[in-house]
Amino acid sequence: MKRRDFLITTLLSSGLIVTNQWKSQAVSIPDLSKSPFTLGVASGDPQSDRVMIWTRLAPFPLQGGGMPNRRVPVQWTVAKDPKMSEIVRQGTAIATPELGHSVHVDVTQLEADHVYWYQFQLGNYKSAIARTKTLPNPNTEVDKIKFAFASCQDWQNGYYVAHKHLAQEELDFVVFLGDYIYEKSGDKNRIRQHQGEDCFTLEDYRNRYAEYKSDPNLQASHHRFPWIVTWDDHEVDNNYANLSPEDDQSLEQFKARRKAAYQAYYEHMPIRVSFQPEEEITLYRSFDLGNLGKLMVLDTRQYRNDQPCGDNAQPRCQEAKSETTTLLGTEQEQWLQSQLSQSSAPWNIMAQQVMMAQYDVDPRPQKGIYNMDQWDGYVECRRRLLQFLHDNQISNPVVITGDIHSSWVNDLKLDFDDPKSPTIATEFVGTAISSAFPQQYIPTIKLARLANPHVKFFEGTKNGYVRCTVTSESFQSDYRVVSSVLDAQASIETLQSFMVKKGQPGAQNIT
Repeated sequence: MKRRDFLITTLLSSGLIVTNQWKSQAVSIPDLSKSPFTLGVASGDPQSDRVMIWTRLAPFPLQGGGMPNRRVPVQWTVAKDPKMSEIVRQGTAIATPELGHSVHVDVTQLEADHVYWYQFQLGNYKSAIARTKTLPNPNTEVDKIKFAFASCQDWQNGYYVAHKHLAQEELDFVVFLGDYIYEKSGDKNRIRQHQGEDCFTLEDYRNRYAEYKSDPNLQASHHRFPWIVTWDDHEVDNNYANLSPEDDQSLEQFKARRKAAYQAYYEHMPIRVSFQPEEEITLYRSFDLGNLGKLMVLDTRQYRNDQPCGDNAQPRCQEAKSETTTLLGTEQEQWLQSQLSQSSAPWNIMAQQVMMAQYDVDPRPQKGIYNMDQWDGYVECRRRLLQFLHDNQISNPVVITGDIHSSWVNDLKLDFDDPKSPTIATEFVGTAISSAFPQQYIPTIKLARLANPHVKFFEGTKNGYVRCTVTSESFQSDYRVVSSVLDAQASIETLQSFMVKKGQPGAQNIT
């Protein structure tokens, strides 16, 4: 982001400047009949000296929000204690109707590696008091970083009991890898039903986010930790690729739909990005984790080519093997290589959406069936990344992945078809918060395991998240799963734990 754009965005979010578009609108506190803080609050994109805090005013959340069509001043406060008595930063942000009365405040001049609490106020209404935390200073000696990663929370498929347990963990932050919402219409046969039809308009997406954010367990998870987020497909349309929809829509129709979906995503996430409604959102970015690691967050939806070979599970056609078929886009791929080459961190963590490891579900000679929506459909893009990691001797690369509603641990190899090929990195794939893995595929996947020896672990029946502990010597992933998403009081356990030791790519089961 250009410095000028960043400054304008920061000042605008803090209510210190007013664009010409909004100068004519008065700024006043409306007379509301109920609290506007129904969607809770959130924090995100932590750095060593700052963190984003967020809320959206929505007294009637499933009816477009229910705010009057004018600009509204919202007070915000950040303190060192949960009683909000040791105030360190405070101010007023302007919530505008053009952005759904969402509030994004970049709170600066904070202490590194420090816990803070924050709160919003509109008139006599106060939001919940929530906790957040800054990251350690870059290159500062840190003994341990703990975080969790999660993805895929289909409202209709089950309760967010995983978030209930996630909120009770001791973590520095949460990484969410996409499918925060699902865009499809309601199904009367599900345990919880979406309100409304398929999402196409800005109001559709706003109402869908509002429905999801009304969940108290999801709010608790946001209220406990700062989140670092990226999106996947269901924030717009299942399996969309750049400007190619899955649904039967014209290019112009889908452009309008994607624009609405991207704006709604911005309005509901605590992200530090430059955004105007006519723009795309640049979500790929990086975070320094003291002297222990570098976290690079990728976007594998916005810049990819359409899924090759007709999408779905297919034999690879020439398009899947083409050097020009990309999952990341040229600019993001170059950015990632630059981030990796400049990193001096002992652990280089890439957070992204779709499974990177190869998996041949029909390994008979001259057969081969691969998921074209994953990196298996973008073979040369994957090869370039793994070759770059190998050739540049990138220190301890680890990939964390969502999307597939199941748990995997994979060795990432230069040549997946050669068992003797060196392991370059380790991939941890986390199961879904609530979304279901198709159970009919499990026997086929299990049968193919022997022909995919780089896959160390697979489990496709349980939901939850992955808890990660990073030290100078190891990266440990604990697969935390709930007993049932159909039970709002479900218990949680650690299903399996895996560790990668410094300088030894490849995960070992330590359960």
